[in-house]
Amino acid sequence: MSRGGRRPGWLGVLNGDPLPWLLDENTPAIRHLALRFLLDEPEDAPAVRRARSKAMRTPPISTILEHQHPEGYWEKPGPGYGRKYRGTVWSLTFLDQMGADGSDRRLERACAYVLAHTQTSSGGFGISGALSERPPPPSAVYHCLNGNLLRAMVDFGHLDDQRVRRAIDWQARSITGEGFDGYYRSGTTGPGFGCAVNEAHPCAWGAIKALRGLAAIPPRRRAAHVRRAIAAGAEFLLSRDPALADYPTGTSVSSSWFKLGFPSGYVADVLQNLETLAELGRARDHRLRPALGWLLSQQDDHGRWANRYPYAGKLWADIDRQGAPSKWVTLRALSFIRRAA
Repeated sequence: MSRGGRRPGWLGVLNGDPLPWLLDENTPAIRHLALRFLLDEPEDAPAVRRARSKAMRTPPISTILEHQHPEGYWEKPGPGYGRKYRGTVWSLTFLDQMGADGSDRRLERACAYVLAHTQTSSGGFGISGALSERPPPPSAVYHCLNGNLLRAMVDFGHLDDQRVRRAIDWQARSITGEGFDGYYRSGTTGPGFGCAVNEAHPCAWGAIKALRGLAAIPPRRRAAHVRRAIAAGAEFLLSRDPALADYPTGTSVSSSWFKLGFPSGYVADVLQNLETLAELGRARDHRLRPALGWLLSQQDDHGRWANRYPYAGKLWADIDRQGAPSKWVTLRALSFIRRAA
């Protein structure tokens, strides 16, 4: 129920009421996020604080943290991209998506380790699974990883760290091209999300991750060039119907767009596209109406969504059974629907 005991009106577009399911105290990580982002409870509310504290001691968050090395990394020393999806950068990204407490000393060590070993000389975070203390080269910076780690760093309270500010600057200038001369044929190939992995076409998955990173910055703290990058990125995502996801690519549209899942690595789905645009104030843009209709069509008879991309067997702790109703995916869907309704 909402604050004051009233049923939120946006639940009327659903086939059922999944809120009691999401607020179950036996899944405290989901309860914590549902209280915050579906019922608008403040972070310091007693119920929110209790849920978050319990979530840190409960799988899946506790399982990931149990596998962290004392120095702050997961799997092996170095930049942390390997192995998928248990290495340092993945573990940190997923902990962020699960709402872990950034003030926890283990999360502080993880952030410090990433800033010391994954950031390149250009300021962006680079992809490397090497067992090496050397940071990756600037040619290894891609929007997907930089956006994911930027989001985690800001969410975990490191916005004022100068190294995070450099990563923000890389992210914004790489999108607009303003004062940026670090494009590489083998990596980020040009402005507007050009990416070698996408055959130099603008990568919509990368755009979503990049914009999620920039969206975490409070609006009043966004520099002018960051605002311009956000505007350009949002228009790129809105230039195609998210329900079709026919963004530029050298091959056919990836079926992964239509497999709603959790957690989210470098792949993005239709829902993450919608979530990101909603965070940037575009939830009610008329161009999103077909995608909202598609999203609503994916719910079951109880107003729940299935996890069709759960990375089963690849994580430190399995999140959901393939294709089963998922609290995580349902939470994601409702976070957008409440803004768009």
